[in-house]
Amino acid sequence: MSDVGTVTGKVVVNRVMSLDGFIAGPGDAMDWIFEYMTADTVPEVMAATGAMLIGRGTYEVGKRMADQDTSYDGGAQFVLTHNPPAEPDPDVTFLTCGLEQAVATARSAAGGKNLEILGADVAAQCLQRGLVDEILVYVLPLLLGDGVRFSPPGLGRIDLEPFSNTQLGAVTMLRFRVRK
Repeated sequence: MSDVGTVTGKVVVNRVMSLDGFIAGPGDAMDWIFEYMTADTVPEVMAATGAMLIGRGTYEVGKRMADQDTSYDGGAQFVLTHNPPAEPDPDVTFLTCGLEQAVATARSAAGGKNLEILGADVAAQCLQRGLVDEILVYVLPLLLGDGVRFSPPGLGRIDLEPFSNTQLGAVTMLRFRVRK
């Protein structure tokens, strides 16, 4: 795990996942994650992240969870959406551009640190277009049985090279390079 903190400016899909492959439960529920993970679980990852590109659905789930202690300092937050909200959010920049431009904008804001990609749809689009360098997955010891899958149907084959696995208490952290 020594290279987690290196400043390399990679594009990293970051996921927390149940053992049966769900990144959110039914109704986009994500409260189960905080039974195992907190912002201080992996400070090296947070320190290596300079910006986050988030899908609109993930942003909305995060807003619904605002009353929980879900703070995570991943730098500047960008939300890729077709329809920005009527009320601006001072902590977020809403982008309505194409995916490649959104990644370039957020990566530039990361200041040489990693750009973290959150959201099932946005991550799948980035993977399909070859924009992702690494995938970081935290596997939690539970089965959800239903919800939002790690990847949507039709993503297609993407070859990965495992390079790190770490046990953090009950959480297993897996890291993969995307073969290009």
